[in-house]
Amino acid sequence: MTDTFDDIPTVWIPMPDGVRLAARVWLPKGPSAAVLEYLPYRRRDGTSLRDASVYPEFARMGLAGVRVDIRGTGDSEGHFDDEYSEQELSDGEEVIRWIAAQPWCDGNVGMMGISWGGFNALQLAARNPPALKAVISIASTVDRFADDIHFKGGAHLSANLYWATQMLSRAAMPPDAAVVGEGWRTQWKDRLAHLPALIFPWMAHQRRDDYWKHGSICEDFGAVEAPAMMIAGWADGYRNTPWDAREGIGNEARSITGPWVHLYPHFAVPEPRLDFVGEAARWWGRWLQDKDTGAEALPDHRLYLSEAVRPDQTRAHDPGRWIEITQGEETETVLRLSPGTLGATGSGQVTVRTPLDCGTDAGEFFTQGADTDLPDDQRADDGMSVCFETAPLTTPLDIIGRPTLHVPVTIDAPQGTLIARLVDVHPDGTSHRISLGVLNLSHRNGSESPAAMTPGRVEEVRVILDATAYRIRPGHRLRLAISTAYFPMIVPPPTDVTATLSLDTAALHLPSTPYTEINLPQAGQDTRPTFPTTPGSVARRVNRDRASGTTSVTIESDSGTTTHPDYGIAWRDVRRSDYTITRGDPLSYRAVEVSTHERTRDGILTRVIATGRLRATETDWIIDARIEATEDDQPFFSRDWSRTIARDHM
Repeated sequence: MTDTFDDIPTVWIPMPDGVRLAARVWLPKGPSAAVLEYLPYRRRDGTSLRDASVYPEFARMGLAGVRVDIRGTGDSEGHFDDEYSEQELSDGEEVIRWIAAQPWCDGNVGMMGISWGGFNALQLAARNPPALKAVISIASTVDRFADDIHFKGGAHLSANLYWATQMLSRAAMPPDAAVVGEGWRTQWKDRLAHLPALIFPWMAHQRRDDYWKHGSICEDFGAVEAPAMMIAGWADGYRNTPWDAREGIGNEARSITGPWVHLYPHFAVPEPRLDFVGEAARWWGRWLQDKDTGAEALPDHRLYLSEAVRPDQTRAHDPGRWIEITQGEETETVLRLSPGTLGATGSGQVTVRTPLDCGTDAGEFFTQGADTDLPDDQRADDGMSVCFETAPLTTPLDIIGRPTLHVPVTIDAPQGTLIARLVDVHPDGTSHRISLGVLNLSHRNGSESPAAMTPGRVEEVRVILDATAYRIRPGHRLRLAISTAYFPMIVPPPTDVTATLSLDTAALHLPSTPYTEINLPQAGQDTRPTFPTTPGSVARRVNRDRASGTTSVTIESDSGTTTHPDYGIAWRDVRRSDYTITRGDPLSYRAVEVSTHERTRDGILTRVIATGRLRATETDWIIDARIEATEDDQPFFSRDWSRTIARDHM
């Protein structure tokens, strides 16, 4: 208890089937509106630091905060089944009804979150529970197939296996004995026995079918009636939602995109950070508390226009300026392609057959820090690609929106992938990736009904690149790099493809729009509490064996052990990812993910190790998963899965 609000560590929320969900609640004095965040990431350890940087501030503003563990995760009862499942969303509606009915709530509920919590905030808004009045969605998506951690441009992301393995270990951790009591082992074993290995349903749906349409609000933007604020970062894979959703949702949607990785923007990197609490106060004040905060007068889009970014993986700050999009006609710069050049005219033909290990400087799709997750200098990958480049610019070139590449292409196999990257080339040659586009050519006419290419037949395709706001300075050059491989980010197709690009009609379309420079309040120091933590580590190693032609990428991270001073629980998360491929043989691709989560309570150490393995033949995916749970290093539970799934135009 504080002088202005009560912090209640555990409140139980009943579901219609008798299952109880665990919540932490921050209550100001007197009835108030409430803000819900609804996640599988364990409120008492996993998100406790970031929760402490937001919800006490909300409570001081007169807003209750409700942080709920999804069914079957954290301390909540029941069984976890899948991401954004019907069970999860119907439970979410029940949680909102429960909050609105409490004597401490005035009936108005907002919802917010980053990533998973940003997804389900928009998804629940599309279901329109009466009490849900507004949402703030950070680093999310409107299309679960086209723009999530599973597939990109119809191509298979290696992050699919990574995240499936992470969720297998995260969701498998036991409830806290201090909350659920002596029956925690029974509840844990029941949880483990019912836990799904999500890689299998995710791999079974390799096209945009009903499985992915469920929870994709782009299916009906008009269903979202609650005012929605969307926030994203240019350094994150989840950067397109503000651009895509704002156009669909309508008048009461607003967006902010900064230079950040996949973190809340008041402690994200690179800087400048956003005064997120202040922005949220204005949004909630208007839509939950009926205050005149000026939220309705906010511009549709506020963006950080980056420039001259140097790809230092420890960079603290990106140069640039804040802008707001103003009314006016959008413009487009169209550059034509000739061998080696981007300019006013185009002609000729080029052949692209990229070494299969092109892409080792790509960084991660899912960026969680400004270390090994961010793209490195692009010169090595560019050297393996076919590149087109402008002369040094004499005037600034602003790219604002989603660039597109239109190009006639033929390949020598039924399946193939085109990767397009926009790169800012500094006068000294330093090369920073601005935007990335990927197209599985079987998805050239859409992802609901993919169709193989006919070898030797020319077809015009469109590669849609990620949204960006970036200025190419005078003296810099713009490079377009095109490849047929991007290892390990993109899992390769079955054959080592050769693509031929016809350049006479090929064009790179660079959008822009009128804007005004603005000042946007920045966050001060990181307001997350400092808990006792042992040193962690992170590493990314690339090894090229010239004798065997095999390239391997290994990613390791160790969070160190953090101890919550109030709850007495300690936790540690460890990751190892290994990817290999051999020159000229895409079927040599191997991926192994190992995710370890440890929790210590009252001297008892619980550990879950999840392992995922992926390899392929020309026709099938071969997938293995394993989970091992231990108590004080003694076996508690284990399970193995193995399945072969037919490749579907992948």
